[in-house]
Amino acid sequence: MEPKILQATTEDAGQRLDSFLASQLEGISRSAAARLLESGCVVCNGKAPGKSYRMTGSETVFVTLPEAAETEVAAQDIALDVVYEDEDVIVVNKPTGLVVHPAPGHPDGTLVNALLHHCGDSLSGIGGEKRPGIVHRIDRDTSGLIIAAKNDAAHLGLAAQLADHTLARTYECLVVGKLRQDSGTVDAPIGRHHTDRKKMAVTPHNSRHAITHWEVIARYSGVTHVRCRLETGRTHQIRVHMAHIGHPILGDTVYGAKKPVPGLTGQCLHAVGLRFIHPRTGEAVELSCGLPEEFERYLKKLQK
Repeated sequence: MEPKILQATTEDAGQRLDSFLASQLEGISRSAAARLLESGCVVCNGKAPGKSYRMTGSETVFVTLPEAAETEVAAQDIALDVVYEDEDVIVVNKPTGLVVHPAPGHPDGTLVNALLHHCGDSLSGIGGEKRPGIVHRIDRDTSGLIIAAKNDAAHLGLAAQLADHTLARTYECLVVGKLRQDSGTVDAPIGRHHTDRKKMAVTPHNSRHAITHWEVIARYSGVTHVRCRLETGRTHQIRVHMAHIGHPILGDTVYGAKKPVPGLTGQCLHAVGLRFIHPRTGEAVELSCGLPEEFERYLKKLQK
């Protein structure tokens, strides 16, 4: 496998190398980074350093990731709410709680298992054996529209639209508190939380550019109904950005209050709209779906 090349900056000075690797490599924890260092998979300025090496901020780091031991992903007969489907793409309204692809702790029962049963062999192979057809992800506890590609040409076309922001995704959410302005934009970089590697955070360190546009739909007592449009697509972006401006998603126990909200089993965040250019026809496709039952029920409770 081709090594990944990472360039340290002055902001990384003083940081341990294993922490630097964990912040730069998706899906790599600090302990996993330490194992890479111990196994000789990391070269820093031409040398194989130890895991406790402290960065000066000028290093060029080469990382050779070992090939993942892929396990065969089985097709499973899991019900899908298919919103759109043709020979190239399929769009599904994902329910809350459904994991998108197999991962540690969730080896099966995922959207990928369901797609393999529904589509058979007609899924793009670009995402690898564990993520066939998956173009973008939605958090386990976020519901709504997600698109998958049925062939590699469609996957490449949709991935390019993700990169240049022409694949538009719109969400609705309930946030804690009353937003005073009717609309706004959060332009704040997102990276791994410096102490909790499972969380993301607004940070200038080892982060990526992130922009979320929002507008108020309605205001209630202690809660605001908001529509969000992603300009970029970072992990947990809306959840992190809304919490950053002091209005976390209602029911989000990671970035908001730790106690669950009575009447809710998860967070009120739903991908209601999806717009893309069809990779074969070049025609614009615009899709939408209604709010999930629990979200609607809580909204009606607020309206009363």
